[in-house]
Amino acid sequence: MVSIKILGTGCKKCQTLEAKVRELVASNSIDAVVEKVTDLQEIVGYGIMMTPGLVINEKIKSYGIIPKDDQIINWLNGN
Repeated sequence: MVSIKILGTGCKKCQTLEAKVRELVASNSIDAVVEKVTDLQEIVGYGIMMTPGLVINEKIKSYGIIPKDDQIINWLNGN
């Protein structure tokens, strides 16, 4: 099972990334748990300074941007 965390306090980009990740997980039948992290201390603990952040299996994959769908799919598939 893939562990996915969306790091963000609720800005428009954060909401967009969360919706996109949830849609990609569902449409590609990926066994994953998607968690939204809004606690600022926890976000800072990942060492990112810009949101949204995307963490997959406790590895930071992106921050400050909304990655393209195919890039997210690659990450979810372990690439």
